Amino acid sequence: MATVAFDYQFQRMSLADVEQVLENERRSYSHPWSEGIFRDCIKSEYDCWLLQYTGNTIGHGILSVAAGESHLLNVCVHPDYQGNGLGRVLVEYMVELAQLRRAQSIFLEVRPSNVTAYKLYDSLGFNEIGIRSNYYPAENGREDALVMGRELL
Repeated sequence: MATVAFDYQFQRMSLADVEQVLENERRSYSHPWSEGIFRDCIKSEYDCWLLQYTGNTIGHGILSVAAGESHLLNVCVHPDYQGNGLGRVLVEYMVELAQLRRAQSIFLEVRPSNVTAYKLYDSLGFNEIGIRSNYYPAENGREDALVMGRELL
């Protein structure tokens, strides 16, 4: 699918945004994060960002940075906007934040079944570095996570 030009912007997520974030998360994932997880991330002062288009929240990203390492914890683009390059825009933004916070590396987990996300991360220079067995809840039990990483030096 061709990339569509969007006039998007980024805004820091607040507790008031959690309801909209949850709606997007629930529409995007079979096993979405809970309200409590998002609230804890905001209260812990993780980098919690919204991707907005025409005043609507169409995506979000959560990044943790500590001790020279960063961890991309959550990336979500509303299903109506997927396939237009906005996932790439969001991940690139989160990587830039990690670099600004002086992280030397960035890590993430991805479901092997999420081939689109895996290909995106691979195209952005992430390498598969390990597996977390039975990491994700799945329709029929559990699913492994592929651990991916990238140096930011």
